[in-house]
Amino acid sequence: MPDAALPAELRRARIAERVREDGILRVADAAAEFGVSEVTIRSDLGQLEAAGLVRRVHGSALPVPGGPREEPVERVSARDAAAKRAIGRRAAALVDSGTSVLLDVGSTTLAVAHALADRVDRGDLDELVVVTNGLSIALALEQAVPRITVVLSGGTLRPLQHSLVDPGASESIAGLHVDLAILGCNGVDREGRITNLNLAEAEVKRAMLAASAARLVVAESAKLGARHLGTIGVADAATTLVTAGPWPDAAAETAASLAALGARVIRADGGLEAGDHR
Repeated sequence: MPDAALPAELRRARIAERVREDGILRVADAAAEFGVSEVTIRSDLGQLEAAGLVRRVHGSALPVPGGPREEPVERVSARDAAAKRAIGRRAAALVDSGTSVLLDVGSTTLAVAHALADRVDRGDLDELVVVTNGLSIALALEQAVPRITVVLSGGTLRPLQHSLVDPGASESIAGLHVDLAILGCNGVDREGRITNLNLAEAEVKRAMLAASAARLVVAESAKLGARHLGTIGVADAATTLVTAGPWPDAAAETAASLAALGARVIRADGGLEAGDHR
């Protein structure tokens, strides 16, 4: 898809990425790159500034000082590693042999991938089909082939996360119908909204939800109560959240809200399942 044909939301996501990665983006350069007018780019920057994602200066855009920034998946994987391993093992235990799974990109879903491969090594998981938009996810599962069939989505590479996004990713996922989507996120708020920092990846996550019969959200407890720009979906009775980590009031209140929406909440590090209180 040529840049000029990009949907406005995806174009703005790409602009925000460029600003974060390059440190500055000139309006004229962005207009030429995306094949739209400078007026359109200024409008995009205005919306991104209102969302707190960029700071406009004369003829250019800069990153927001101290604003949220994505980090390489390798660096994020080392943070809260014990909680992520616990989440990965508990989430992997919920996957049945002979099923199909969409496995999202991210540091916590990477822990799920490793746990799935471990189950195969132990001989208690077989004939699983995993479709993923994460290169790191595919490599983690490679050792489990052929007992796990690993399918990479199409899409455009985002180097920071080793992920495949639009153009290409959502279209390849839209033709699927899988048993379970396992998704990471940056936040789950008290209204049940599952959100993500990066808009391009949020778009692909929405496609995964639409292509699945059930969804399993994996997120450390620090993400409960948080909200970010890109909405992935809203928790419901088809949603299970697997979490781990310290349990502050924000996490407890969010878990209770999710249970009220019909979702199941599992604390992988030994806490109660909020779904038990529905």
